[in-house]
Amino acid sequence: MTRTTMKGLLLASSILGSAGLAQAQDATLTIESWRNDDLAIWQEKLIPAFEAKNPGIKVVFAPSAPTEYNAALNAKLDAGSAGDLITCRPFDASLELYNKKHLADLTGLSGMENFSDVAKSAWTTDDGKATFCVPMASVIHGFIYNKDAFDQLGLSVPTTEEEFFAVLEKIKADGNYIPMAMGTKDLWEAATMGYQNIGPNYWKGEEGRLALLKGEQKLTDEPWVEPFRVLAKWKDYLGDGFEAQTYPDSQNLFTLGRAAIYPAGSWEISGFNTQAEFKMGAFPPPVKKAGDTCYISDHNDIGIGLNAKSKNADAAKTFLTWVASPEFAEIYANALPGFFSLNSTAVKMSDPLAQEFVSWREKCKPTIRSTYQILSRGTPNLENETWVMSANVINGTDTPEAAAKKLQDGLDSWFKPVK
Repeated sequence: MTRTTMKGLLLASSILGSAGLAQAQDATLTIESWRNDDLAIWQEKLIPAFEAKNPGIKVVFAPSAPTEYNAALNAKLDAGSAGDLITCRPFDASLELYNKKHLADLTGLSGMENFSDVAKSAWTTDDGKATFCVPMASVIHGFIYNKDAFDQLGLSVPTTEEEFFAVLEKIKADGNYIPMAMGTKDLWEAATMGYQNIGPNYWKGEEGRLALLKGEQKLTDEPWVEPFRVLAKWKDYLGDGFEAQTYPDSQNLFTLGRAAIYPAGSWEISGFNTQAEFKMGAFPPPVKKAGDTCYISDHNDIGIGLNAKSKNADAAKTFLTWVASPEFAEIYANALPGFFSLNSTAVKMSDPLAQEFVSWREKCKPTIRSTYQILSRGTPNLENETWVMSANVINGTDTPEAAAKKLQDGLDSWFKPVK
């Protein structure tokens, strides 16, 4: 073989090798998201973990500002310029994208078997036949408390409604702490951390929520009115001027050590960890009486789907299958304590407060917020109306019964039960 022939073969081999490499790396996936706060987590932890096992696929996380995401994403999808992977908000916003054929059906995707029907409910069609986003994380409701305050006052964590109010009464009588940090000025707290937090123990989680959708129960029925009655009793324990207290005010009261209990969503964990200088614990919503089954709001918050027009659909499905894996679940849940994996595989988390919240899944039945699926598609919007009524009940401007009737009357004006 001549030197020229050898050089020719080497050159050909080099060209082929380069072409093969280019082809292997040709799939570059772009993720659309509103979670710009998570950019470093994706770039430093999630994407490297995926690319290490899938060297032929590159991933770019390209978030928008949260308030601009919906409009920006819709414009990109309509123009055909959206990324391959679409971060999904829960329920109706993503369902609309699927109905417009912007999101692909992922029902048969490998890994989807790792999620329960409740986990998938935020991204499943009303008839249950198609699921169009891989569930990523939920937030759990309960109560975060100041352990130092509890130790100082000799208090035990309450497990029943009676014990809960006895604890609040002792904190109030002592006078050193506001028993519970929550205001009603911003309205949504009263519903999200109030009514939707404790309510599932009364309407029995999914059992009651689905009965409401089917028209088998009404908001004026006892399981839906009773949580309002319990909320009305909170008024005496929220401190002076709670009616003018904003959400940031409530956060500050707790993290500064001025309040003993905070009705919470688990998304508070990372912020509270950096701000509070005392030990914290958490407990689930107390049950009505000892021995009752406990229910928790384990609310689907974020998922990820496939742009139906993606030119890299196979690579994108490989990525989505990885998102559905226990490996992704563990990395994500530990990087963002308080955002809990919806994967059926248990995730070991390093943050003790996050671990406390997620441990409730082992003993309590999960449900989602009762107003989010289907019931807020009309006007008046049941979710927003529940904010107002919950605040009114706590403020004492509406009775529990009157609030429930107003909500049901509003729902009756447009909603037809799901059969």
